[in-house]
Amino acid sequence: MATYNLANERLHILEEIEREIAAILSNAGNVMLELSKEKPNERLLDRHSSQFSTSMQKVETELSGQIRYLTQVATGQPHEGSSYSARKDGTMALNRIDYARVKVAELGRTCEQMLEQL
Repeated sequence: MATYNLANERLHILEEIEREIAAILSNAGNVMLELSKEKPNERLLDRHSSQFSTSMQKVETELSGQIRYLTQVATGQPHEGSSYSARKDGTMALNRIDYARVKVAELGRTCEQMLEQL
């Protein structure tokens, strides 16, 4: 259950990053629009530029955090919120059980053949 909450939190953070990128593009467009005027309003330029910079810093910070998390997951370091290792161990255990069943069945058939020959 905790794994799903952490995954949902990561997705929420990515959605927030996406909204900030939209704000960056909007502010950049507003700056360009204001600069294209004959007499640009400096207060508007400053405000949009400031919002642009703030959004850029948020995106850089959050993306760096996401990249650090993905690097940690990819290198196999212990981390919160991932059940990959446990799932992999479980899958391997199931494969070993299936293999053991096949070998026991083969041994059983061999024993029956040996008993029939006696």
